[in-house]
Amino acid sequence: MKNLEISVEFFPPQTDNGLQNLDKTCQNLQNNLQPKPKYYSVTYGAGGSTRDKTFAAVKMLKQQGLIVAPHLSCIGASQQNINEILDHYKNLNIKKIVALRGDLPSGMAETGEFQYASDLVKFIRNKYGDYFDLIVAAYPEFHPQAKNVQSDISAFVEKAKAGANAAITQYFYNVDAYFNFVEEVQKKGVEIPIIPGIMPISSYSKLARFSDACGAEIPRWIRKKFESFGDDTESVKKFGVEVVSKMCEKLLQNGVKELHFYSMNQADLVLQIAKNL
Repeated sequence: MKNLEISVEFFPPQTDNGLQNLDKTCQNLQNNLQPKPKYYSVTYGAGGSTRDKTFAAVKMLKQQGLIVAPHLSCIGASQQNINEILDHYKNLNIKKIVALRGDLPSGMAETGEFQYASDLVKFIRNKYGDYFDLIVAAYPEFHPQAKNVQSDISAFVEKAKAGANAAITQYFYNVDAYFNFVEEVQKKGVEIPIIPGIMPISSYSKLARFSDACGAEIPRWIRKKFESFGDDTESVKKFGVEVVSKMCEKLLQNGVKELHFYSMNQADLVLQIAKNL
C-alpha cells in the first residue's frame, strides 16, 4: 500500500456510552491501521437532526489531536444556521468540511435557502474564502433522485467547479462504474480527486436494504453468494472482506491513491481489509 492514503467515516453516537465506544474504535484504528487515517469524517443527520451529537463526536476527535472533517448538509437550512455551524468549526480550528445537500427530513416541504450542494459550496467560498478544504459527494452509479445520467454528471461538475477540493463517492461494488464516472467528469474539466467510498460488509440483509434506498448496485453474483450463506454471519463477513479487498486491490492497481472507509463505527473489518491490501 505504498503511497496510499486512507480516511474513515463515523456517525455520531446517540448516547454517552456510544461515544465511549467510538473513542475505543478510533484508538483501535489509530494504533493498528497502516497507513494511519488522514482524517476522520463525522456524519450529520437529515435537516441537522444530529447536530449536537455531531458536535460532540467532532470535539472528542479534535481533542485527541486528529484531523476531523464534519459533514454539513444544507437542505432545509438557513444561511444564518450554516454560518453558525461554520463559525463553530472555525473556532475549533477545523479546516475540512464534507459539504452535502443532504436529505429533506420527513414532513418538511421547503428546501430552505439552499437547494443543491453547489449552492452550499458557493456560499462557503463567498463567506470564508479558501479557509475550508471542501469535500463533496459523487455518485458513480448516479444519484437515485437524478432525472437522468447527463443531469447528474452536470450537477457534480457544477459543485466541483464551484470550489470543491475533492469528492468522496457513494459506496459501490462495481469498479467499472467508478472509472467510467471519473472519465466522464474529467472530460468536462473536473480535475479534483474523486476518492472511492468503501463499504465493508458485516450484514448482507442490512446492506441490501440500504443499497436499494441509495441506488448502489450489488452485482448479482455477489448477492447470490451472500444469499447462499443464510444466517451464517461468519461466512458473510469472511466473503465480504474478500470481495471488498479484491475490489480495493483493483482500484489501487489502476491508479487510485486514496480510499475512504464507511466504518459504521466498527474497526475490525476496516483493519482486515487494510491488512489484506
